[in-house]
Amino acid sequence: MGCLLILALFWGCGDSSTGSIVAEMVDVPAGAFVMGTDQYGRDERPAHAVFLDGYQIDRFEVTNREYGRFVGETGHEPPGFAGEETVNGVDQPVVGVTWFDAGAYCEWAGKRLCSEAEWEKAARGPDGRLYPWGNEAPTDGRLNFNGQQGRPAPVGSYPEGNSPYGTADMAGNVWEWVADWYRPDYYQNSPDRNPKGPDTGAFRVYRGGSWRNGAPAVRGNERGRLAPIRSGIDIGFRCCRG
Repeated sequence: MGCLLILALFWGCGDSSTGSIVAEMVDVPAGAFVMGTDQYGRDERPAHAVFLDGYQIDRFEVTNREYGRFVGETGHEPPGFAGEETVNGVDQPVVGVTWFDAGAYCEWAGKRLCSEAEWEKAARGPDGRLYPWGNEAPTDGRLNFNGQQGRPAPVGSYPEGNSPYGTADMAGNVWEWVADWYRPDYYQNSPDRNPKGPDTGAFRVYRGGSWRNGAPAVRGNERGRLAPIRSGIDIGFRCCRG
């Protein structure tokens, strides 16, 4: 089995260097974009213009290899499903992490969880497209969805599905935690510049759909929510900076 399982990573497989992860990031320039939609569920309405300052976002979802280094160096609790072979390839996105786990990793890596607005702009671009690649319907060549693989794919496996900024797997593969609290009516009165979400709540937001979901759930404006202490076999994350 070698270094296949994430458990093995905790005992020295892979990169043995110390310090924060230097994962590939992309620049998202300052400017406005269209957030939300007028066509779908009430918590995605209305479509509205939002201005964001410039920031950086991870090109890929955080992998088991990267998360394994974090666990090995900090003693943080391993993710759920650490013994499940189908989700622990070193280049698969880490899953089984709570919102708190994701935030702790990003802080260790010198980054932070993305805001919901930052995530959506990186996924949809400035023009309000439905999916990272445009408005065309999802296909097996653009993303891992609808149970086609039955597991997360190694990150970056679907370059045809990349966003305008070059970010990968922002539709399908795994859902991704973001920083914001969830409120169903937040978009109706949210700030039009650098929104950070409600001040409080019971659930945190995750975005992007997963390998388990069909087409409706992999839109760039689809919003999921879950208690921050929960985790799932199809929920991971990526980080932002700036």
